[in-house]
Parts: sequence; C-alpha cells; structure tokens
Amino acid sequence: MKAIRLRAWQQEALASLDARRRSSFLAVATPGAGKTTFALAAVRRALVARQVRRVVVVVPTQHLKLQWAEAAERFDIHLDPAWSAGDGALPSDVHGVVTTYQQVAANPEALRRVAGGAFAVLDEIHHAADSRSWGDGVRRAFAPAWLRLCMSGTPFRSDQSAIPFVNYEADLAVADYDYGYGTALRDAAVVLPVYFPRINGRMEWSAPSGETYEASFSDPLGRTLASQRLRTALDREGLWLPAVLTKAHRQLEHLRLRDPRAGGMVIAMDQDHARGIDKIFRDLLSVRATVAVSDDAAASRKIAEFTASDAPWIVAVRMVSEGVDIPRLRVGVYATNTVTDLFFRQAVGRLVRVSQPRQKQLAYMFIPDDARLRFFAAGIAEQRRHSLRKPESDGDEHFAAPLELPEDPLASGAEEQLSLFSAISAIPLDEHGRPLESSPITESPELGAGEIPGLVGEDDAPAGRPLLVLTGSEAEVEVPTPEPGPVAAPATSARSRRLELRELNSAHVRRLVHRTRKGHADVNAELNRAVGIRRVTEATVAQLEKRLAAADRWLQKIG
Repeated sequence: MKAIRLRAWQQEALASLDARRRSSFLAVATPGAGKTTFALAAVRRALVARQVRRVVVVVPTQHLKLQWAEAAERFDIHLDPAWSAGDGALPSDVHGVVTTYQQVAANPEALRRVAGGAFAVLDEIHHAADSRSWGDGVRRAFAPAWLRLCMSGTPFRSDQSAIPFVNYEADLAVADYDYGYGTALRDAAVVLPVYFPRINGRMEWSAPSGETYEASFSDPLGRTLASQRLRTALDREGLWLPAVLTKAHRQLEHLRLRDPRAGGMVIAMDQDHARGIDKIFRDLLSVRATVAVSDDAAASRKIAEFTASDAPWIVAVRMVSEGVDIPRLRVGVYATNTVTDLFFRQAVGRLVRVSQPRQKQLAYMFIPDDARLRFFAAGIAEQRRHSLRKPESDGDEHFAAPLELPEDPLASGAEEQLSLFSAISAIPLDEHGRPLESSPITESPELGAGEIPGLVGEDDAPAGRPLLVLTGSEAEVEVPTPEPGPVAAPATSARSRRLELRELNSAHVRRLVHRTRKGHADVNAELNRAVGIRRVTEATVAQLEKRLAAADRWLQKIG
C-alpha cells in the first residue's frame, strides 16, 4: 500500500472517532472534502488492529458500490460490490461488501449475519429515512455491528423522518464531527469556491386550467405557477435552454485552455430530457456528451469512462447528483425541476472537488433565476463569501428563514395535471431583462455582490470557436466535432482478478456441459468438490485458480 496523506480535518475526525462513547458516530463533511478517504482510513486502522474482521459499506446507488470498491483498493481493502444475499458466506480473502440501502431493506436478515461484529460504514445516511422500510431495515441489519460510522455531506431532510443511529437533541441531528463548506474553503486546496451565474428569461405556457400565462423569473408567482414557469424554461424546444447550454459550454472551453481535462455536468429533469439535452449539444454545438441514465445498463461504465477521459460534458438525471466523484468537473447546469435545498446542495457538491491543488481553480453552476434556487445558492455563496474575504461589517445580512412564495389563486392542492400543461416559449434574458447575449451576467448582492470572477463574456470565446447565434426561433452554429478523449485502462486488482477468474470458470463450465452432456449443476458440484468449496461465490482467488486448473485438466482428459 502506498502512503496516503490525510488532511488535517480527516486526522481530527479520526481522533474524535477514537474518543467516541457510543457505537454510532455521525461525521458530517462537505461534499468533496474526502469523506471516503476518512472512512477507509478508519476501516484500515480497525482491520490492522484486529478490532474487526469484516466491513460492510452501504451507499445510495449502484454506481457508488463500484466507486467505493475501487477507492478501497488504494488502502489494500478488498470489498465485493457484486455481493448479494444469495451468495452465502464471504470468501476468506475478502474484507467485506458494498451494498445499497435498497438491498438492505430487501433482506435485512442477510446483512445482519454479515454485519455482526463488523465495521459498518453508512454513507449518506440520510437516505436510510427515505422510506420506513429502509429505516427499519438499516436498524435491524446493523444493530449488531461493532461500529456504525454514519456519514453525510447534507445531513438534513426536507421531511421530518428520523435518520437511524443519529443522535437528536431537540429534534435536531447532532454530528459527532462537523466539517462545513466554509471551513473547507478557509483550509485551502480542499474544495473549490462555487459561483452561480443566474439566467433570467421570459416564459409563456398553457396551464392545466387552460389559461395562458407569461412571466419572467423576476415576476413574483405562487408555488404552482413558479414550478410551471421553471418547467417552461427547461423545455428543450424553447430558446432558453440552448442559450444557457451555450453559455456554459463557452465557460468550459475557456477553462479548458488552461486545464484541457476540465469537464461539465448537466442535471436534467428526466431521461427523455437528458437525451434531448444531448441532442442540443450535438445539433447546435457539435459536442459529444456522455448521457448516463438509470435505465442504461452501461451507465456506471459510462460515468467511469467519463471520469478518466477528457470528454467535455456528461448529462444525467440523478446518477451524478450525490457521492459520485468526478474531480475534473468545473462547470454545471442545473436544468432540473427538482427544487429542494438537499438536492441542490448535492448537485453543487459535484463541482467542488479539487483536481489541481497547486492552481487557482473556480467552479460555476449555471442556474435558472428562480427565486427558490436563488435562495439555495445564497446559502452556499454566503459561506463562500465569508471564507474568501473578511466581512465588510458586523451587519452583513444572512438568509435565516425559508423563502415564502405567495399562494396561487388557482392552486387546489391536487397534483398538477402534467398532460394538460404545455410550454409555449422560453426566451433567455439577463437579470436586467435584456437579451442574454448583449450583457454580462453577475451574481446578485445576496449571492456575493458583484461580478463573477473568471466568467467569460460574449467576446471571450476561444479563437476558432464560433458562438451560438440566436436568430428568431432558430439557432445556428458550425464548429468542428471534437474527437473523443482517451479512456484510461483499468488497473489490475484483487477484485478485478476475482471477477476475471469467475468469468473464466463459467466459460469452462459451459464447455464441459457441452462436451460431457452433464447438467450445469453436476459440473459445478464436481469442480467445487475438487477444491473443497460449497459454491463459487465463497471461493478465494487461490481456490478459483485451482478450480480453473481442475476444469482445464478435465477438458484435456475428455479431449
């Protein structure tokens, strides 16, 4: 194992973990600060000290299982991300498993058998309260664990659901260790400062009631109409979304002059919307975007390839909104109608990772100038502003209360009839109501006061890269199609060797079935007996190699 240098906060958090008085420990750290490294350092120390023999990591999504397993390899910790409840006992050369909250809820008893006396890492623990079954499953499965290390970058929920194994005082979750975004900025080279270019617009739409509305983001609306206005702006057939994507792409190209691997991320409303955004990139900007959506079996592979490449853009719905580590992301477009503080912070958290510690770097999240998003951004920008410079006075205003929007006179409280909603037009404007391309974009006073540093203007595009020109209802541009970036070859590891051996064993079994006319169960049973195992999923790497050799001898014997 190569030496891994821990940040000061990670060392402090480890000391707090050692001094704990309970078997549950909540560590809160801002996205990008290095929660995974902290957790794996704690796990390795416990394994080396023989305090535990097994490790169970629980994550929100399937893709994060692979990401955690790969990160653990840097610590010489072997976690199986493909484990399932039907696999039986863990091989003796595997330290543990990575699973999801959904899998825990489906079979908590199977996890309870693995978690007894184990080191449990519950990543983004707030997800355990997504449903009652998830929370109950997590409590049941991990009650016998030696230690439950609960972690979160956004340790709060929009509902009132209690999070398992979290200590509450007066209905507030209490962290055993807390490392916030503002503190991380002051520490330097931990996270990036994020700025929020806000894009106004004038939208026209037909509401489910049959009435037609027209409003800009500057016009006060109730919650229902505000949501309809936002969906109209994000409509892929309008002018607003192509203009914002072009603005963001221009910013990314500017950053890539100094950092050719800088990447951008668009968070879309749904899978069809994500594919529509990809079409805008291709048709208007001749840009190839990676689209990662949950119904695509290759989504995790695409995210991994994008992370290792220098491709410019990735478009997703929720797969990259939380936990996914793509350090080279520098530009984001918030093109979703999911409007909660939790989701917004998770999305912004994808942009704060430092990829080049010795260079000054900034990140940019382009957002609709919606009052709710502006309020969420203000909370993050307030920490950034006070971290990057001294307060001008003791009377700086803070956003201390939730933003209240007036009620709609037509709102009935029933769910919106989406089939009757229709976007008519969406024209991009700046914050002064002028055409987007005619004036610079700045942050409002509540988002940091003044122009955004490093934000390119209309005349700042890289040479030879024409800008998107809006003419009436059409947009035309001609740029050369970039070649896709190189993808790094996967490194050899114990986990990848195990996967390779399992696949080779399966191939040999198929050949033996064909040659001997025996059933799969009979062939597998005979090979398992030859090496003294009950099933392949319980075999160590050495046993898999012996089993493969036995299959080779069998094939040679029968010719």
